[in-house]
Amino acid sequence: MDNKPLLIGGVWRTTVQTREVRSPYSSELLAHFSVASAAEVDEALAAAERAAAEMRELPRHRVADSLRALADGIGARAGEFARTISLEAGKPIRAARAEVERAQMTFNYASEEARRFAGEVVPLDGQPTGAGRTAWTERFPRGVVFGITPFNFPLNLVAHKVAPALASRNAIVVKPSPRTPLTSLLLGEVFLEAGLPTSALQVVPMEVETIDSVLDDGRVRMVSFTGSAEVGWLLRRRAARMAVALELGGNAPVIIDETADVAYAAERTAASAFAYAGQVCISAQRVLVHADVAEEFTDRFVELARSLRAGDPLDEATELSNMIDEPAARRAEGWVGEALAGGARLLCGGRREGSMLEATVLADVQAEMRVCSEEVFAPVAGLQTFGDFEEALSLANDTRYGLQAGVFTRETARALRAFRALDFGGVIVNDSPAFRVDNMPYGGVKLSGAGREGVRYAMEEMTEPRLIVIDPR
Repeated sequence: MDNKPLLIGGVWRTTVQTREVRSPYSSELLAHFSVASAAEVDEALAAAERAAAEMRELPRHRVADSLRALADGIGARAGEFARTISLEAGKPIRAARAEVERAQMTFNYASEEARRFAGEVVPLDGQPTGAGRTAWTERFPRGVVFGITPFNFPLNLVAHKVAPALASRNAIVVKPSPRTPLTSLLLGEVFLEAGLPTSALQVVPMEVETIDSVLDDGRVRMVSFTGSAEVGWLLRRRAARMAVALELGGNAPVIIDETADVAYAAERTAASAFAYAGQVCISAQRVLVHADVAEEFTDRFVELARSLRAGDPLDEATELSNMIDEPAARRAEGWVGEALAGGARLLCGGRREGSMLEATVLADVQAEMRVCSEEVFAPVAGLQTFGDFEEALSLANDTRYGLQAGVFTRETARALRAFRALDFGGVIVNDSPAFRVDNMPYGGVKLSGAGREGVRYAMEEMTEPRLIVIDPR
């Protein structure tokens, strides 16, 4: 079987060391891929440093046009991208297509922002000593960005690092997840045809041990990481001398009050809890339902969970996919067992076969159970009831995480109260916490991260403001 090369310095390179990519669904061997040694990573960083100097001098229109070409290139190969995502990530094909469309949009947003992203005028005459002087800021690229990406969105979460890095005229080296490198390498093919300096994006699979050499390298000015909270905060401590953006996990709450459209709330919450087998960091995990509507909501929610069709991710009818591997499914199964032993009730699901875990709904869960207190990252949702909206807000906030929360209510005052009271990076009213449009600011508080993604907001993270003050005398 072919050895998929990595992209260093605009050239496809095979290496001595390789790893396998297997289908999470069938365990079929999909490909071998090259893994960079420390010397090859050093070569990639040297090429990135040269490309960063080139990118800094490019006019905005050229960057914008190239990003638009990149978006169009993804569209031209949309079917190939979707199939690759489905095969290596085990994502249902319809969800894979949606991810491809989102990635196109991410690069289109980046193209638009590349034309207008700038600094601001700073008024100085608020103090007597500033009278007569003019000042403004400009945003300067940091230089070389190192992006580390996870398996669950192997195209669009890569795009959320690559697109803003290029739009703000940086160079970026991407380390894709070893479980899903093929989609990133396919993106590298499209990039090479977009017209930017060919070393401005490099796709360099590497072993975890090699990351230390990158974090010690003065040529790297920023790390952008998406993944688990445990790894993310360890990385931030390790990379204390450079800028670090962390987009980490959560255990997202959903509040359904007694005024909500219960049928709609159940539909949107089920879609959030079980899409891509719950392997989304803003999946609905803790479902808080007012006692007056708890029975109706629970019946609808459980019916939706039971009706999901599981199977081959390439089958158009598949709604529930397998998890990324069997150890991940066993971990989630174990947490469900712990919850049941602690007094939770199983309403549906709970059975595992290999890496396939049924859509699982638990009732009477408690905050200390790991299915509530940690990120389950699986098709598991726990139900709790409340009697007062303030109680629901307190239950939702009872967590170390704070990425996004959902609130279903017809009361505007409650929606605004939730926005101000919930300690989360985003509050989604009358939809699930999994709602995301790719230009909105996205990121968490507490253990859920630092910094924001969403193209323009990531561009701010990837640049530094520089001030000029002019006395016209």
